Parts: sequence; C-alpha cells; structure tokens
Amino acid sequence: MIPPATAPAFLAANGWAGADIRPLAGDASFRRYFRIHHGERTAVLMDAPQHLEDSRPFLAIGARLHQLGFSAPQPLAVDLDAGLVLLEDFGDARVTPALAMDPAPEVQVYETAVDILAALHAHPPGDSAPYTRAELLREARLFPDWYLPAVGLAEAPGYDTAWEQLWPHIFTHPPVLTLRDYHADNLMMLPRPGLQSLGLLDYQDALAGHPAYDLVSLLQDIRREVSPALEAAMLDRYLAARPHIDEAAFRTAYDVLGAQRNIKILGVFTRLYVRDGKASYPRFHPRLWELVTRSLARPALAPVADWFAHHVPAHARHGVQVPA
Repeated sequence: MIPPATAPAFLAANGWAGADIRPLAGDASFRRYFRIHHGERTAVLMDAPQHLEDSRPFLAIGARLHQLGFSAPQPLAVDLDAGLVLLEDFGDARVTPALAMDPAPEVQVYETAVDILAALHAHPPGDSAPYTRAELLREARLFPDWYLPAVGLAEAPGYDTAWEQLWPHIFTHPPVLTLRDYHADNLMMLPRPGLQSLGLLDYQDALAGHPAYDLVSLLQDIRREVSPALEAAMLDRYLAARPHIDEAAFRTAYDVLGAQRNIKILGVFTRLYVRDGKASYPRFHPRLWELVTRSLARPALAPVADWFAHHVPAHARHGVQVPA
C-alpha cells in the first residue's frame, strides 16, 4: 500500500500540500484507498489506474445518487489521467464492524438500508446500461468456469439451458438503478438525518435491473449473517413501501436472483484465489453454499437445482481447499 508517486503533486495542486498519506484499504478490484490528513481535515484518496479501472462510472453514479438526496462520497478533486480521485471522508463506522461492537441498532440500520432502496427505486434508472440476460448468464457462468475446475470437476451439459428457463422471472418489473454490491461492508454509518444516515460505497458497476437484486445483496450477505427473521421482516418492509409491486412475482425474482448472485460469487471468489492469489476469499465458500442450498430449494429454481443435483456432488459443495 505504497501511495502512487503522483499523489503528492496531485494533492498539492488541489490545496492539500504536505498532507499525510496513510493506507486505508484495498478491495477485490485494482482500486486502492488512502486516508489523507491535513491539519484537522481528512479526505480519502482513491487510486484507480486508468488502464485498469475506469473511474468515470463511479463518479457519474455518485453524482446521481447525490442529486437524488442520498449519501454518496462526493469528489473534492479528480485527475482521471493519473487515476486519482480525492473524495469526502465518511469516517470508519462501516456497518459490519460497527454492529459487531454494538448490535443494538441492527434493526434500525437495516430498516434505513431498505428504505433507501425503496426511495431509490421510485426514480428511473437514468442512462445506466441494462442488466441483460446475457450479463446474468455471463455472471452465472463464473461458477463452471472457475469453481468447478478448482474442485476437480468438469462442466456437464445443460447448465446454460437451465438458467435460460429462469430469466423470464427477472424481467417482470420496470428496471431500477441496481447498485450491485449493496451490503453491510459497503454502508457507512454517518451522523446525518434520515436516509442520509447511511453512506453508500462501491456502486461503479451499477446497471438498470430488477429491484430485488440489491435486496438480495443486503439480506443474503456473505460477510455478515442476516437472520432469517430479519431477512423476512425487511422483505415485508420493502414490499409495504412499494405496494404497487406484484408481491408473488417479486418474491420469485428474489429467489432466482439470490441463487444467481451467490452462485456467481462462488466463481468470483474462486477466481480471486486461483488467478489473483487472494487466499482470503475461499473462507466465504461455506457461507455461500449455505445460501445457495437454501435458494435451490425454492420451486422456481427447479431447473438449476436439478442440474446441481446431478452434476455437483456433495463433496464438491464445501468450497475450495486452501493449503495451510
């Protein structure tokens, strides 16, 4: 986590000369983050090399979220050629560790998170690209492409066909802005009122998709377990806030997207380990299989569940083994 060589000049040119640059975090992409200290001021420096990460979608979606009244970190300075963006600092109160220290506000936090989605989904998705069948299948294919070889299995015929039978359940509602990584690790607790009390992070891959997708991200969280009772209550809360939605169709889409997302993530986390050498990700596989197994039991998932029953034996459903 050494700061980019161009950072001091970038900061100096934007009123932060002599600022202290401290490592903050990296993520599953090529982005890195540093906290900037200059007297009493702080900010966050995002290092996203232009040839690896295009920051323009992040900036565009952030501007739209801000315009709609939500808390997205706003840019203080931008140099896209250098891959540097200076952002307002939302502090350190990420929902996951904050609730680990004090679980008392859990229900209130999740109520606010659900209310944000309900309010966001009342607006059109703008010019975001559509979340197409082709993209849904491309994501689902990360499982046979990466997970199966890692556990010593070859892909059997019929995988794509099984998924194609499920996509009609996903195009039952006008699309909304789908942030795609809306979960506790990407939500910040802020000293702000109402819906602005949760800061939003990691939305640069947003698409125009089904409103159930971000609820799945939030309520079937891989890193922070949400109890079945809380999940059910929050689904009910969202549906109560949007009474015009066909509830049965919505719940079916929720089941399908739960399976698609978590099966995709099994592939993504395996790729991060196998290709990128990030050995921490397979530890999430057991939790993912727990969620996938539950989803495959839903009636709408029968075609995909049948494929898994025939081609992914029990011994392959524990995750990729990482050498000690």
